[in-house]
Order: sequence, then C-alpha cells, then structure tokens
Amino acid sequence: MTEVEYKKEIETLKKWAYAYYVKDNPLVTDEEYDRLYHKILLFEKTHPSLADPNSPTKRVGGVVLDEFKKASHIKRMWSMEDVFDKTELEEWLKRVYKNAGEVTFFCEPKFDGASLNLIYEGGELKQAITRGDGIVGEDVTQNAKTIRSIPLKIDYDALIEIRGEVVILKDDFEKINEVRAKEGKQLFANPRNAAAGSLRQLDSSVSAKRKLVFYPWGIGENSLKNKNLSQNLNFVYSLGFKKPLKMQKCKNIEEIEEIYNELLKERDNVPVMMDGLVIKVDEIEAQNQLGFTIKNPRWMCAFKFPAIEKSTKIKDIVLQVGRTGVITPVAVVEPVIIEGVVVERATLHNFDEIKRKDIKIGDTVIIIRSGDVIPKIIKVLEHFRDGTQKPIARPTNCPKCQSELLDEGALIKCQNLECSARVVNAISYFASKKCLNIDGLGEKIVKQLYDNKLIRSVTDLFSLKKEELLELDGFKEKKAQNLLESIKGTKGAQCWRFVNSLGIEHIGEAASKKLCTLFGLGFIDVDKESILDIEGFGEEMAESVVEFVRINRDKIEKLIELIEPVSPDIQPIKESPFKNKTVVLTGTMSKPRGEIKEILETLGAKVTNSVSKKTDFVIYGKDAGSKYDKALKLGVKVSSEDEMNGLLNET
Repeated sequence: MTEVEYKKEIETLKKWAYAYYVKDNPLVTDEEYDRLYHKILLFEKTHPSLADPNSPTKRVGGVVLDEFKKASHIKRMWSMEDVFDKTELEEWLKRVYKNAGEVTFFCEPKFDGASLNLIYEGGELKQAITRGDGIVGEDVTQNAKTIRSIPLKIDYDALIEIRGEVVILKDDFEKINEVRAKEGKQLFANPRNAAAGSLRQLDSSVSAKRKLVFYPWGIGENSLKNKNLSQNLNFVYSLGFKKPLKMQKCKNIEEIEEIYNELLKERDNVPVMMDGLVIKVDEIEAQNQLGFTIKNPRWMCAFKFPAIEKSTKIKDIVLQVGRTGVITPVAVVEPVIIEGVVVERATLHNFDEIKRKDIKIGDTVIIIRSGDVIPKIIKVLEHFRDGTQKPIARPTNCPKCQSELLDEGALIKCQNLECSARVVNAISYFASKKCLNIDGLGEKIVKQLYDNKLIRSVTDLFSLKKEELLELDGFKEKKAQNLLESIKGTKGAQCWRFVNSLGIEHIGEAASKKLCTLFGLGFIDVDKESILDIEGFGEEMAESVVEFVRINRDKIEKLIELIEPVSPDIQPIKESPFKNKTVVLTGTMSKPRGEIKEILETLGAKVTNSVSKKTDFVIYGKDAGSKYDKALKLGVKVSSEDEMNGLLNET
C-alpha cells in the first residue's frame, strides 16, 4: 500500500466507523470492516512515521453524540485486541508468557452489544456512561436505570466502576424491528445496533420499552483486595448482576480452544448474539506487569468467531410455492462462503419486506446465515448502487400452474388446490423425517406419483397399490414393497409427529409437542383462548391452529382414522390447591421456572404468561415486576415461592 492509498483507505474507514459507532447503521459487514482495519494497522506498524494521528486505529471506540452530556470515566475504558484464528491466538499467548511467565486465563463469551460503565458510590448507582472514546463518554444514567438487570443499589459502599455489555435478546430484536417496520422506520441491521440505539435515547421511556440486558465483564476504579479477576467478577455477580451463560478458568491453549468450540457450537441456540470468546489473564499482578499499548490491554484479547455476515450481490429473484400456496420470493445471489458453506440463495420472506427494505435486482446486500436456516438479507448497501439495479415486481400468476394469484398484501397465494407445487410440497413435508418419516418418499418420488395421477392429496398415499407402483419408471418389486411398508409404518405414530406433519402455518416441532402434551388428539376441539394460554403461543399461532382445523377437520379426522396417532399418557391428577387453577410465575426463583411449571402442571394447574381476572395465583420470586403489581391491582392472590413450596409439601 502506498501513502496515497493509505490516506484514501483511512477516509473510508473513518466513514465506516462513524456509521457503525455513531449512527448505529453499518455500511459494511463486520468482516469487511475488520479486514480494512487490520490492513491499515499493518501499514502503520510498518511505516510509523506516516501514521495518521487521527486514524480510527488510534481510537478505542466511537465519538460522543452532541445531544448527550459528556462524562468522564474514572479509569479509562479500553478496547480489546482481536485474534481470528489459532495461529494469531498462539502468537498472543507467546507474548503473554514471555512478559508475565506462567499465568492462568479467565474466559467468557463476547456478547455483541454496547459497552457501558456503571459508577456506584455509597451503594447507589450514581452514573452510567457509554464507552465513547474510552476517556469521555455519554451520560445515559436515566436510560440505564430502566434496565432491570442493573441494580439501583448494591451491598458495597466504596466507589466502584462496573463495566459490561448492554445487549438485546434475539427475539426482542425481531419484535423491535417488526414495530419499526409498521411505523415505517428504518430497521436496525442487527441486535448490536439495536442495543446501542436503544441506549442512546433522549426519552428514557423508549429505552425502557426495549428490554435491554446488562452483562458485566470487568471493573474499573475499585478498592477490592482480590488477587484474581475471576474473584472480582464473582464479587460483582454476588451484588445481583447477571452472569453469562458460561465462564471458565483455563490453563493452556487446549482448554481455551475447548470452551471456544463449545460456545461456537451453541452460538445459534443462545438468546444473545455472541461473536467470540474473551480471554483475560486472571492474575491482577500479571495484568499490571503486562500493562497496555496505546489502544489495548496486553492482558486480554477477543478470539472472534467466524463471520456469519457477508456482502454479496443479488443476481435474480425466483418464486417458490409453499404447501399452503404462499408465494415466497428467494434471492439468487453471487456465491459467498459463510461458516464454510457456499451460499447461493437467501429468503426474502414476502413482497412487503422487499418493499420495506427497498431491495432490487443487482443490489449489493449484507446476508446473514444462522445455523442451518436458509440465509436472509438484512440490509441493502445503497451506496454501491450505480443505476443498473432493477425493481422487483409483485407477481400476478403462479410460477407453477400459471393461475391468477390472490394478493393479500403481506402474503400472495396460489388458490389452485390442484397446483402441483402445493400438493407435492405438502406431501413431501408430511413424509419428511421430522414429521412421519416415510422412508423412500422424497420430493422426487412424490412428484412422480403426482404426475402419474396416483395421488392428489395426503390421504391418497394410503390407497396406493403395488401393481400401480410397478408400472412407474424406476420401481421394482422391492422398492415398491418397501415404500408401501413405510407408509403402513406410520400407524401408531407419536401425536406430535402427526400434528407437525399437517403443515399448520407457524406450528413446528416444538409447538406440536406442546399441543399434544396438553391436549393430545383433542387439539382439534380446543378453542383459541385455551391455545393462547400455552406458554410461547401468540395470536398468530393460535389463530392458525383454529383456522386450519375449521377448514380441514374432515381431512384431519380421516388421517387420524388411517394413522391412529398415539397421544402422550395423561396421568391422573392428584388433589391439590393448584388443581384446575390458573397460575402465573414472575421474578427469579431458586429453581428454573420450567421445572416449577412442570411440577404445577402435574398437579393440574394451568400455567400462563399473563395476569388477568381469571388468574388464581401469582407466585413470585426475587425482583418480581409488573405481573406482581398487576395482580395486586386486580386483587389476585399472590404467594411467595416459599409459600408455594409449603403448599407443595402438604400435597
């Protein structure tokens, strides 16, 4: 890189940094930002005399927004050095061992959120300051006070700075974007930007609605006498702060890699966005010995996970017809590798989303892949547009049968019940492994049976004859017999597999299991209100079940007759104070809520999520919130966890 190229790259990185840290609206993926950042950093290390003193590499974080009052940290808030692979980790460890000797390491998840410094004095929260440039940040004390995982008082009188990450849970992030979409506002690109944007609200009531979560990860100013960082953090957690899902002391690189791989494996299953593993020297004396560079502590680093966000270009749009007739637009993109998988397609969900995100053919976009789920486009990089992009038109005819489509706004549907895509997809899903697991009945065979007019619905499978199959290409005696045996083998299938196989909109494996556990095959007679009482079920899910049963009752009853699904055993319920009572749990309990819920349900209770006049008990633990208050207001009986345990012991 020449000096001229370096200066040009500096201006680009400044623009990207401003968009990311100040505007919470990234222009590129984290991977692209990191690549340019390290390219510039390498040039500056090689040519220190040419380094720009205002380079983004000299900053610890973003700049302070003018709308907030500026506030100084007592001790500087440092950024972290990033390492991206085992080789870079080994180099970092060598430097640590060389300068501090044999040490142990304290490892914990790196959450992707907004850093915050909490200052307590006399046991009270005095001030909350964003990272800013590491020396001066923004005073967001009123907003921080709305975060329930931040104690307003702690059992420690001395002055102390507690540092941590403000995050938004993945599910809450999706809900925030749904609201913003309805209001016509720009969507947040990811949970990190949503957390930062929520923390920087001038109106603290807006922050309060965003369900922010605070995870401590360090201490600034303090007078603690502990010798290890892990002891300091355990002290912080004892004050009432939230613990991360996993923490571990490690002696060597093998143990570090082990926890890194564990977290990486669980990355998509945890409710918070994780983007790596934080590794810190545990001994405070060794930390002091290692000291700091101009930007980073030498005693800590972030071992980053592989990127799951990439930028690519939309080449075309194809239309898929689902088993319910819903038309789903899918983007064909230039191939890009995400977590070792070549991605060539991404879902666009529906045409309202295309309009909301202003997606066009030819656009450069940020694409994200989560686990094995089909990738999706989260943001258009409009600054790459050059005028060649083409708008995406709403279809008027089915891409499979060419019949006229019903346009309901958010959803566009093919109403032709004879459409091959609808029938083939519905039967293929019915036969899939997570449903009735009919071996030998993949999409290709289903289409062959449909094209030869042997099946027109799921029930036709049970009328297939061997002589009919033997007339088809590729079918011999053994193959035909195996398929018929496999279809016959669905008899006595588990209830949840049967329900899942029906293909009810919004009802997957987990929801099917809950329906069957509570109602068995009687789910076809359950009303909407009873379904809404199931934990995790929302309006859309309940409406979908009731509507599906209303339209397809005859088909469902016919399938029950053919398959004879087996419902879970329903144990006789003991007499107890909770039998036939509606119960709501709130606050932090000594046992996991799921465990308490299961105990109460075995005693005949209906455990729901919301308090109403129909609620019989509200059982509360530590830090009970609005549900407790509402119960008092409505005159609903409230009982502590200890009182509940007393009743359980009597039972």
